[in-house]
Amino acid sequence: MIASRKLCSSFKRTAIGLVKRPLESFKPPGESLDSARRTYASLTHGIHVFHCPDEVGIVAKLSECIASKGGNIHVADVFVPENKNIFYSRSEFIFDPLKWPRAQMDEDFLKLAKKFAAMKSVVRVPLLDPKYKIAVLASKQDHCLVDLLHGWQDGRLPVDIACVISNHDRGPNTHVIRFLERLGIPYHFLQTTRENKREEEILELVQGTDFLVLARYMQILSGKFLRGYGKDIINIHHGLLPSFKGGNPSKQAFNAGVKLIGATSHFVTEQLDAGPIIEQMVEIVSHRDNLHSFVCKSENLEKQCLVKAVKSYCELRVLPYEENKTIVF
Repeated sequence: MIASRKLCSSFKRTAIGLVKRPLESFKPPGESLDSARRTYASLTHGIHVFHCPDEVGIVAKLSECIASKGGNIHVADVFVPENKNIFYSRSEFIFDPLKWPRAQMDEDFLKLAKKFAAMKSVVRVPLLDPKYKIAVLASKQDHCLVDLLHGWQDGRLPVDIACVISNHDRGPNTHVIRFLERLGIPYHFLQTTRENKREEEILELVQGTDFLVLARYMQILSGKFLRGYGKDIINIHHGLLPSFKGGNPSKQAFNAGVKLIGATSHFVTEQLDAGPIIEQMVEIVSHRDNLHSFVCKSENLEKQCLVKAVKSYCELRVLPYEENKTIVF
């Protein structure tokens, strides 16, 4: 059960109204419309997330902080779990960087974080802040890796890919290697064995990254590796688990005549494929599907689910909740 707040829905209605307002309504008295257009064009988009003990006045203070610097909230989401003294929020706003410098913004939100003893207070300005730096780990299957590369190339993913690491040796004339060479992204082949997962070398290669993405990386990362890296790792797997384990799960599911397939993207923990879920997608299959169309549908779900999870993470939509859950605004 979710304790809905009237304030949240009220803010959404207000935000929708602001978005629909004509430009003339933002024009200060005495200012020309051309001047108003130039002012509006100079505005920049910011995102802020907040997690703190619940108390009266948090939303008001967050709004005041943004409005006092000439900012304008466009989207505000608030979540307060029922019977729990915890507050979560995510706000999108526009502001003028000349009137509210980036460093000052950090200071202002830090004051709020201290005032409310916040467990998490993060602000991002996508046009001004560095993109998230990531490394991608992949095994033999290419579909998720290639989709991530296309998403980065097309600008759909606000990340910089530092490198691709794989335990599968792709030849120099393969599609993936040629694609990586065109993009200028290094490819590191690290052959693994049951006794040696090459984790120390992987840790060296991913130094300086903000988070990792496992694009169908078919190796289990040890607890030692997770502690050594110390940052978030996003994984994708088919939604057929736990029913169809082992090799070729799609063929197992196809032979079993399943009618619903899916994909799950989640954070990596020491419990195998049991970390907090970020995104899930499903699709209906039927007797009309052959094995090829069945596998294509499954792989498409995995690609879409992983890209959406990475995008949501970069847009500060994903917050930890309780021991093994997430809030996704």
